Amino acid sequence: MEESFSSAWLRVSEGLKKRGSLGARLHRGADGLWYSYAQWPSAEQRDRAFQAGPADEAAADQMKAAIAERFPEIVLEPVADLIGG
Repeated sequence: MEESFSSAWLRVSEGLKKRGSLGARLHRGADGLWYSYAQWPSAEQRDRAFQAGPADEAAADQMKAAIAERFPEIVLEPVADLIGG
């Protein structure tokens, strides 16, 4: 399951880069939630990327399914407010 999750995250991260992200990371916080962070060159670029939806929808679904199966009480919280300087 973790391999499926990791593989999906790599694809999601690449999808974010295709949408203009400067980079992304994922970690599980002390509160037990998974947090994804993406850095964007501007708020406008970030907004356009999120309005367009996942670049790799199958990978996004695979990652959510892996979380739901392994950690049913956990939700993925996207954090999209890291703007590049």
